[in-house]
Order: sequence, then structure tokens, then C-alpha cells
Amino acid sequence: IKNCSTMKKAFDWLDGAAVAYAFHDYRKAGIDAATLARWCEQAGWEALVNKRGTTWRKLAPEQQQIASTAQAIALMQAHTSLIRRPVIETSARELIIGFDAERFAATFTESA
Repeated sequence: IKNCSTMKKAFDWLDGAAVAYAFHDYRKAGIDAATLARWCEQAGWEALVNKRGTTWRKLAPEQQQIASTAQAIALMQAHTSLIRRPVIETSARELIIGFDAERFAATFTESA
């Protein structure tokens, strides 16, 4: 989601550090279940679902009662703005979820 303030911080950091990246706007382009399943396997769906945002707060209480990874994936596909931002999948298949300048520096300095 390009206009998200957290995404703007990530874009600024990546651009400032001259880190090449490909941006995928899953609000506009959607996201496939296989990608979400891979991310859930690596990090757990709890790390991916943004429970602080307005989208989460607008969900019915029964929708917020996520009982399985499959249910979390279906919910994230139906409401893509529930996915925490950014989710960065490095060339080494490491996942970085959320903006953390120190983690970015450690990850992208090591891989440089």
C-alpha cells in the first residue's frame, strides 16, 4: 500500500541505501494464497496480521477469532490491508515484517 506512512519510511530507507527492490501493491494487485502460506510457514500468521489497524477493528468479532492458518490466509486475501507492512522477502528468502531501520541496515549491509 504505497501511501501507508510505514511504507513511505521503508521506501525512503531502501532508496537512501540504494537497495534495489520490486514493489507489489497487494491492495491493488491482490496476493496469492501460496505466498501467504509460505510467509505464514516462515513467520506465523500472527506476525502478518495487523491487529492495530482500522481494518482489524472493523471486522466482526467472529472474524477476529482466527483459529487456523487457513482461516488467517483467507482473511488476509479478503482484506489485504490486514497484512502488516512492509513484508520484505530478501533474495535469501528471509522475511522482514514491519519497518525497523536497524534490521534493514543489518540485513542489507550483510547482503551487500
